[in-house]
Amino acid sequence: MTTFFICLVVLVAAYFIYGAVLDRIAGIDAKADVPSKTMYDGVDYIPLPRWRIFLIQLLNIAGTGPIFGAILGACYGPVAFLWITLGGIFMGAMHDYLSGVISLRNGGRSLPEIIGKYLGGGMRKFSLVMIPILMVLVGGVFIVTPSKILTSMTDIPYLWWVGIVIAYYLIATIMPVDKIIGKIYPLFGAALIFMAVAMLGIVVFGDYEFPELTSIGNMHYNSEALPIIPTLFISIACGAISGFHATQSPLMARCMTNEKQSRPIFFGAMISESIIALIWAAVAMAFFGGVEGLNSWMQSNGNDAGLAVSTISVTTLGTFGSILALLGVVAAPITSGDTAFRSARLIVADMLKYDQRPVVNRLIVSVPLFAIGIGIAFIDFDVIWRYFAWSNQALAVVTLWMITSWLMHRGSKLSFIALLPAIFMTYICSSFVFVSNQFVGMGACNLAYVYGGAATAIIAGLMMVLIKRGMRNGRKI
Repeated sequence: MTTFFICLVVLVAAYFIYGAVLDRIAGIDAKADVPSKTMYDGVDYIPLPRWRIFLIQLLNIAGTGPIFGAILGACYGPVAFLWITLGGIFMGAMHDYLSGVISLRNGGRSLPEIIGKYLGGGMRKFSLVMIPILMVLVGGVFIVTPSKILTSMTDIPYLWWVGIVIAYYLIATIMPVDKIIGKIYPLFGAALIFMAVAMLGIVVFGDYEFPELTSIGNMHYNSEALPIIPTLFISIACGAISGFHATQSPLMARCMTNEKQSRPIFFGAMISESIIALIWAAVAMAFFGGVEGLNSWMQSNGNDAGLAVSTISVTTLGTFGSILALLGVVAAPITSGDTAFRSARLIVADMLKYDQRPVVNRLIVSVPLFAIGIGIAFIDFDVIWRYFAWSNQALAVVTLWMITSWLMHRGSKLSFIALLPAIFMTYICSSFVFVSNQFVGMGACNLAYVYGGAATAIIAGLMMVLIKRGMRNGRKI
């Protein structure tokens, strides 16, 4: 249990220490104008209380990610604690904080717009294709997953649940942010925190043993087909670093009332998510009798992390656990789905410079997006979904390079705080292409890692060219 509690303390301390460092690097100004005041529209630009924005942001970026991903990552053993802790602080929290601040200072503009501003028009066009596709894919998948679970729990046919979920998504996407999201999401966000704390209490005070990271020999338990590098860093995204987060931050940047809220909302929500992921990784290892026991159970049950959540919750907490499991496998995906569609709407509207105050304009943008999402709900998307995890981390790579550019444009001597994570995640995504059967399929051989390194060097070189070109052109920050 020592490893777990050390990581927990480090995460909490990081909020106060590293968070304060980032405040100074970003030059947080409590007197600066914010979009909710200068661009108020009563739909997306609406001031909300800080506590409410924090809980909405936490739920937006979390969903099932810090639960399901943490359980899958825990199959590698206590080394997952290190990635959640160090990745969550120096990559994820920094990524979320600075990308959120950049959006805040650019009128709450969506991610493709700020990527284009700091990495050039070519990257903007690439992002305008890549990011909406990812958002609609997330929304489409989270039409299917909750609908299937609700069908198995009730006598209501699957198509009815699909219709109900889609109807809710459409309403939540076009309604002003303070009407549904602003009222319901804080409750679910608080429940997500309570769920993690309840599970932690059960295993800490129950007859369970937490695996310890005591030597190289017990750092991971894996096979050659799923080597720890790079698979662990793809499996645990939410909880460590996730590109999806940067697509959600502009939604809340449009509701903030002061720049000083950046640390609790962006940095604090990510640290909270890392803590939730840390708890679920520990709970999974402890409940199933260690790393080998967890791997054995997962392999016997189709690697179904949702079933693992349900089994753990119901076994330890009974009926109350069933309610928590329902939150984890149904409510959380639904909340991720509707904000994914909302984010896609804002991205398209920003691209077209299309006024979103009239409801008919929101419908004109949203209906085609939902048509695609509905199509996904009726096809076998398992193969496509396997690529989402990699695509999500690839988006984090682009965002990290954008943050690096922003820091360098500001003349910061500490731009390495984003540059080093950008290089690291570029290597993770590049090597995954060569190692994984989803792409080239070379396996964990030396040549695959060499190719990954070569690809990283080429990408890093191209990104630095784009950054330097922007600086020579005097692109404003």
